[in-house]
Amino acid sequence: MKFIGIIPARYASTRFPGKPLADINGKPMIQLVYEKAKTALNNIWVATDDKRIFNAVIGFGGKVILTSPEHKSGTDRCAEAAEVVAKNINFDVVVNIQGDEPFIDPGQIKKLINNFDKHTQIATLIKPINVDEDLTNPNKPKVVIGLDGSALYFSRSPIPYLRDAAPGNWVGQAGFWNHVGMYAYKAGVLQEITKLKPGILEQVEALEQLRWLENGYKIKTVRTNIDSFGIDTPEDLKDALQRFQ
Repeated sequence: MKFIGIIPARYASTRFPGKPLADINGKPMIQLVYEKAKTALNNIWVATDDKRIFNAVIGFGGKVILTSPEHKSGTDRCAEAAEVVAKNINFDVVVNIQGDEPFIDPGQIKKLINNFDKHTQIATLIKPINVDEDLTNPNKPKVVIGLDGSALYFSRSPIPYLRDAAPGNWVGQAGFWNHVGMYAYKAGVLQEITKLKPGILEQVEALEQLRWLENGYKIKTVRTNIDSFGIDTPEDLKDALQRFQ
C-alpha cells in the first residue's frame, strides 16, 4: 500500500492565533512538524486555509495545498487536500498528522503505517493511562477496545467505569487507554466519513470519531508508549520548550 501524509494547519485558533507560525528555535512550528513527518513518510503536504501559512511552507521548501476556510475539522481539510493530491499521484492511505505537535516522534507515524493492512478502514494510536489525573482530564479522550483491537467507544469521561472502586484508585484496576489523535484512513473511507452528518454521540462528547463508529465504521487501535504533546496555548509552547530541550 502507498501512504501519504497530510498536516492540516489553520491560522485562526481561538486560544493561539497564528499557532502554526509560532517561532520555535528559529523555525515556524509547522516546519518542525513537516520535517519530523518527512522522516517517516516520503510524500507530505500541509493543508491550510491561510496564505501566510501557505507562503511559510513554500519558503522552507515544503509542499502545501490551499483549502477552504469553511472546514470544521482537520479531517475535512485532509479530505479536500487528498482529492487535490489524487489528481497527480496514486495512494491508498492518508495519514492525518497533527499540525500542533512539533515534537512528534516519527516512530508513531511508522507504527501506525506498519499496522495498517488491507482490511483496515481507519487506524489510530492509543496509549496506556498510568496516572489518575490523565484518566479524569476531559481534554484527554479515553477509549475502550474490543478483543480484536477495534475501538468500541471514545469518551471524555473515564471509561470503563469501575463500580466497586473509589475514584482516584482506578488506574491499575483495569486497562485504561488515552486516545492519541493521529489517524490513518483508507483513501475512499476518508471521503466517505466527511460526508456523514454529526450524530448525537459526537454532539454530546465533541469527538468526531464517534460519528464514524455510530455509522458502522471500524477504527483499529495501535498501541504506543510515546507521549504526544499538543500545543494549544502560548503557555503550552513554553512548557514544551522546557520539556523537550
